[in-house]
Amino acid sequence: MKTRLTGYTLLSVVGLTGVCNVGWADSPTPRSGSSFSVLEEIVVTSQKRTESLQEVPVSVTAISGDELVARQIRTAEDLVMGVPNLQVVSPLGEGMPVFSLRGISMSDYSLNQNGPVAVYYDEVYKGNWAIQGIGMFDLERVEVLKGPQGTLYGRNTTGGAVNLIARKPTGEPGGYLSLGYGNYNHYMADGAYEAVLTDSLGLRLAFTYDDADGHMKSKYPGVPDLNDTKQYGVRATLRYQPSDVVDVVLGAFISGQKPTGRSISAIPGPTGVGGPIYNELGLSGNFRDNLNRREFRSQLDTYREFKNHALFAKADFQLNDALTLTSITSWDKGEIDFNEDSDGTELILGDASYFGETKQITQDLRLTSDFSGPLDFIVGVYYSVEDLENRTDLLFAADVDLNEDGVIDAQDCLDNFFIVCGFGNSFDQKKTSYAFYSDVTYELTERLIVRGGLRYTHDKGKVTDFSAHLKGPDGTPLLNIIPGNYDFPLDATTKRDFRDDNVSGKIGLDYTLTEDIMVYANYSKGYRAAAFNSQAFFSPDELNVAEPEEVDAFEVGFKSELFDRRLRLNGAAFMYFYDNQQVLDVDGLTSVQLLVNLPESEILGAELDVKLQVTNNLVLSGGVGYLDSEIKKGISNGVDVSGNKLQAAPEWSFSGAIDWTVDLWGGWSADARLDASYRSKYHYDLANTEAATEDGYTVLNSQVRFYPVDESYGVTLWVKNLTDTFYSPAKYDVLSGFGYIYRQVNAPRTYGVSLDFRF
Repeated sequence: MKTRLTGYTLLSVVGLTGVCNVGWADSPTPRSGSSFSVLEEIVVTSQKRTESLQEVPVSVTAISGDELVARQIRTAEDLVMGVPNLQVVSPLGEGMPVFSLRGISMSDYSLNQNGPVAVYYDEVYKGNWAIQGIGMFDLERVEVLKGPQGTLYGRNTTGGAVNLIARKPTGEPGGYLSLGYGNYNHYMADGAYEAVLTDSLGLRLAFTYDDADGHMKSKYPGVPDLNDTKQYGVRATLRYQPSDVVDVVLGAFISGQKPTGRSISAIPGPTGVGGPIYNELGLSGNFRDNLNRREFRSQLDTYREFKNHALFAKADFQLNDALTLTSITSWDKGEIDFNEDSDGTELILGDASYFGETKQITQDLRLTSDFSGPLDFIVGVYYSVEDLENRTDLLFAADVDLNEDGVIDAQDCLDNFFIVCGFGNSFDQKKTSYAFYSDVTYELTERLIVRGGLRYTHDKGKVTDFSAHLKGPDGTPLLNIIPGNYDFPLDATTKRDFRDDNVSGKIGLDYTLTEDIMVYANYSKGYRAAAFNSQAFFSPDELNVAEPEEVDAFEVGFKSELFDRRLRLNGAAFMYFYDNQQVLDVDGLTSVQLLVNLPESEILGAELDVKLQVTNNLVLSGGVGYLDSEIKKGISNGVDVSGNKLQAAPEWSFSGAIDWTVDLWGGWSADARLDASYRSKYHYDLANTEAATEDGYTVLNSQVRFYPVDESYGVTLWVKNLTDTFYSPAKYDVLSGFGYIYRQVNAPRTYGVSLDFRF
């Protein structure tokens, strides 16, 4: 089966819902001879070709820009509403998501790490949180690819990829503007405008803006509420098409966020927050008296600031009827600066500040064939370099006059090591990667296609100017801990490096049973490069390097459209053998933290996506995911975790939606939508402790949009977390050392109204 959509301009995706006009998707049209509308074709570029989703023999969830609007998906964290077996953990707060896909995730949330699930903006890899910025606006679609990636993508990953594809100039002038207001004084605005500058040159400008009060209420005078929203993003895209064989896209992007701190609501232990430390000093712990779970009382005025700038250029050159050369070049710069009170009380028990600045340059060059014969291929080369600067400072029990001399200063720390002290480290890191990749398809028959690919990757990294210090409660450096021996000069530094070479790849078959049913099977091997431990504060041994991760992934699946294209049913089953997962290991006695490798884990799972056009005005859709993860061998925090579940890997995940269009009076219509998302119980640590376990929960979202017959404007009423479900986006057990369970809380019920215009 070689039905391939051609053309060298990106094709926009019409609404996944088929009938939901939010975002002004075209309404579906009945097939000739049918009284029912049919499901719209979904067009993706997940395999670097413009193809129908139903012809792609891999597990992909695609969400159109119109669907994103209909679901009120404004952040990466919201994507779980529509993707089975996708979990998002936000240990560092909104805007810094850690994706877990089919159980593949990470436990080290340091600012220098790159996750096993890659994030791409317009095919540009965004490895570090500092350069991801605000991307969820004016999108053509989002594609979530499941399983190891490498033979088609510039950067290799073990877990999968989340691709954000922005709208590009299409040669049609016009735009839209949306203005909204919600509870918590939430002001929001989104818009875009396309101008046709010449017959071959178009410009698209887009922006987003959000400002809202915090939902975590402060009970300390003068300290603002937490988890507010203050962010903006602006994107400019220039497209030059002087002929049918040249397509050049240039883009520039800037975004910023400056909210208050995360919504931290500690759960006190038996002796109160800080009890294990403060009780030893004759003081009591803090039991958060008279505070509910959405209130805190801290004297620290926390903040979080993110800045991001990006430039990219993509050029497609059709060399002849069968070959296209594509070049993608990017430059990114981002900065993260925030501090937090990790216990959310008046105690200065665990205050921390973090700073990271990242610069990245990438170049991807590939050649794509479109032969008339049975063979087609993609071959490419990729290069990236990432430079970052990182600083972290921690304070422990820095509010105790330990020596009772009337002041809290460095002497309190020196009189009792580790108590009333601070610790800090700083370093520079540089990672360089280059790769050669290939992907080949061959039609054995009209129905049977074999696919394969190989990738060679060379990664190298180095950490320089690394130092860690014992500090007084005022931040004054007292002793050099790393490089070590405590008698080093305060300005002494050290370094580490690594080099890795890897060959990975995939092979698979897909077979077209009928015009509407395709089955496939494939094997792929994923690889994630080595990593430095940036959580090195207490011992020279902590500055170590974790070995690369590897995943052997087996998958079988099917794609189908039945009942005259009114039912879309896609499914997959998979088996992963996960080796050397990089995890942070903490010694409970010495607090020494090492980045180590978990030797073996296995993941068995399945997914099913369904979409049904019930009537011309009613569409039902849903997806279910199943995961059975098991650690086969490994030690975490001094505990044998063999037999335990992987973290952020719920056994069951479900999402569903009802879309209903109602004809009103005077030519007006209404689109109503109800979304549901469910996650069963899952764990935030490999030890599967009860304190770091999140029970299952369901989240409902809903909205209704009213619009006239020409759809030139509309009014939308929306609500998120309709039932005010409470859950924790992050939760960790620090009872033994600090006397509490670290817990973040999700956003409560939010609602509002928006007015949109199309011109």
